Amino acid sequence: MWQDRRILDLFGIDHPLLLAPMAGSAGSALAVAVAKAGGLPALPCALLSPEQMRAEIGVIRQQATGPLNLNFFCHTPPEPDPAREQAWRAKIAALYGPVPDGPDAPPRRPFDEAACAVVEDSRPEVVSFHFGLPAAPLLARVRATGARIIASATTVDEAVWLERSGVDAVIAQGAEAGGHRGMFLGLDTATQTGTFSLVPLVTDAVKVPVIAAGGVSDGRAMAAALVLGAAAVQVGTAFLRSPEALTSTLHRKALAAGGPTAMTNVITGRPARGFTTRLVRDVGPINPDAPAFPLASNAIASLRKAAEADGRPDFSPVWAGQSFSLASEEPATVIAERIVRDAARLLDR
Repeated sequence: MWQDRRILDLFGIDHPLLLAPMAGSAGSALAVAVAKAGGLPALPCALLSPEQMRAEIGVIRQQATGPLNLNFFCHTPPEPDPAREQAWRAKIAALYGPVPDGPDAPPRRPFDEAACAVVEDSRPEVVSFHFGLPAAPLLARVRATGARIIASATTVDEAVWLERSGVDAVIAQGAEAGGHRGMFLGLDTATQTGTFSLVPLVTDAVKVPVIAAGGVSDGRAMAAALVLGAAAVQVGTAFLRSPEALTSTLHRKALAAGGPTAMTNVITGRPARGFTTRLVRDVGPINPDAPAFPLASNAIASLRKAAEADGRPDFSPVWAGQSFSLASEEPATVIAERIVRDAARLLDR
């Protein structure tokens, strides 16, 4: 069925479809559903403690056979900058009134010794990274487990850097993709290219297999990406309305209602694509004053909590790719099987 079998053979999967690791919206249930469709399941670990990682891995291993991808963020925690953070809080207060004190937003964990120990103990077949790669000693430990290593690139330069660093495949993340950009050689959003321009550029620049991500929510897009040279696709937003996803009620309502999306840094401090919420409209979408990732989330944590309790996503990370309208409420296995079937039909014509 598939002419390019590099990703199938590399990961040991039936179809060249990977579940995007969507932190906060994807867990073991969604991973199991995609595995049952013959794709590569993913567990996003950036919001999980080591104990939670182990528990989720255990559920997936019990309920699904085949390979598993563990995904990690590789950002460097920023140095505290009290003046910048206070100035941002003052800007927020000027718009919305005094901001009550409250707990900080859930931490986004970079890949560290504790996470590496989970990889060494659980032996996932694939480990993927966002925001570059971890430090060389940690990366060597991951490689020593036998795991295949993949990472996101948003430009040709990033893809070439990743290949030189020894990854087994590159995820070409186009500007259409929902959630955080995998940018790591710079944060200028003007450098970001759409998936169907980025994929052929990256495939010409590197020898390792390329996985297309961003805007792939149906069989038409999957077929187009494969024709352009991708060896597989990574799909995320298409699954957000499925019953297996952890997507919140507010997030599901936003997906159903629709609306423009924008690339913004004002929710977390790093560029990410989501719906244009009240905060994004008022101060963004890209604002150079926002604290560094992930500290920007703390400044709006109490406002987010109050708005969500009132049924409003004004300050929430309502991530979505540009093809969000193609997402459906069907089971994730059905969605994945349809994408694969429709792509195969188009390619066999």
